[in-house]
Amino acid sequence: MQRAQQQSPWSWVPSLYFGQGLPYVAVMMLSVIMYKNHGISNADIALYTSWLYLPWVIKPLWSPFIELFGTKRIWIVGLQLVIGAALALVALTTSLPHFFQLSLAVFWLIAFSSATHDIAADGFYMLGLTQNRQAAFVGVRSTFYRLAMIAGQGALVYLAGSLSAATGDVRLAWSVVFLILGGLFVGLSLYHHLVLPKPGSDVTGVRSGALMADFMATFASFFKKKGILTILGFLLLFRLGEAQLLKLALPFLLDPAQAGGLGLSTSEVGLVYGTVGVIALTLGGLLGGYVIARHGLKRCLWVMVLAVHLPDLVFVYLATALPDNLALIAACIAAEQFGYGFGFAAYMLYMIMVADGPHKTAHYAICTGFMALGMMLPGMVSGKIQEYLGYQHFFIWVCIATIPAFAMAALVKIDPEFGKAEPEGAV
Repeated sequence: MQRAQQQSPWSWVPSLYFGQGLPYVAVMMLSVIMYKNHGISNADIALYTSWLYLPWVIKPLWSPFIELFGTKRIWIVGLQLVIGAALALVALTTSLPHFFQLSLAVFWLIAFSSATHDIAADGFYMLGLTQNRQAAFVGVRSTFYRLAMIAGQGALVYLAGSLSAATGDVRLAWSVVFLILGGLFVGLSLYHHLVLPKPGSDVTGVRSGALMADFMATFASFFKKKGILTILGFLLLFRLGEAQLLKLALPFLLDPAQAGGLGLSTSEVGLVYGTVGVIALTLGGLLGGYVIARHGLKRCLWVMVLAVHLPDLVFVYLATALPDNLALIAACIAAEQFGYGFGFAAYMLYMIMVADGPHKTAHYAICTGFMALGMMLPGMVSGKIQEYLGYQHFFIWVCIATIPAFAMAALVKIDPEFGKAEPEGAV
């Protein structure tokens, strides 16, 4: 028994969040680049890939069922196998008629399975670690989530670009990429079957016999939290600007100068955005977790809100100057991503704080659902806004759209001690 209890978090927290990151990267990042390579318009890319956020938005509707049927461990391992098979299925769509529609359908399956996996994984994280260890490992989980992004939108995008250049066949290149990604994910599922601990608290939830009543009580209890309107406002508006920037950053890097973009190749985007940018994002996340553990979330909040939003100005510069120096572009992307990674640690820990209580798995899922809604709705219209304004004025608009995040940061209530790590040796 107690072997599971004593299992080091280092043996499973990094791999769990690497596994959480891979399908999200495939759905939200790789799909954008793949469709751009196939000549789909910015408006269609932004609209249809933003719809793929929907499973993450509505996952709170089924999150109580994860608690009521089976253990989190069983859900994690089973869903990872499903996701791995679906990622490989994307590879089969690349040479079929109606590729766009068919691949979107498979991405919907991946998104639904991934959102459900996130519920189980986040619940397992909170069951398997004490609150202080949760705070201490928030930077670690963020780091390995970002490493999944490097593997996905860095190495695999670079591979897609290289294969496309070598073979002249974009469809074959992306087919190979998704077969590799599916194989990686199946391997991760098998690893977790062997190494995930079995905490005593990871049990099937107690049901009163009235399933819908249990569901409604769990769901309704979230909205009875003190200051719920402020909580929802913060969750929805914290990334209002970033949600729009994120959808158009990759098309901006890929579009030629005559269209207002930087004209990078797919491989260069994999290197600059998917590798250099994500390394900076990772380092920022690690530093953010460390700073919060030292000083607590309340003291760090304003610095972190500034760190997320002020670096968006680098995209205004890039869209104005249109530099062709790859090192300069990489440095600008790295600065923006470092700030985002540093500040986003505060957002993650805020959700953990809000979710704390008897239904923490379901309540954390509700938080992440509102987080996804805050990304989905602005992202859906961002392509149309960009096509109307052009890249330069669009990025100026993105900076203006960050103002509500500062307003909500002024209203949230946080315990001054929340997030601080206990001294070494404390129980």
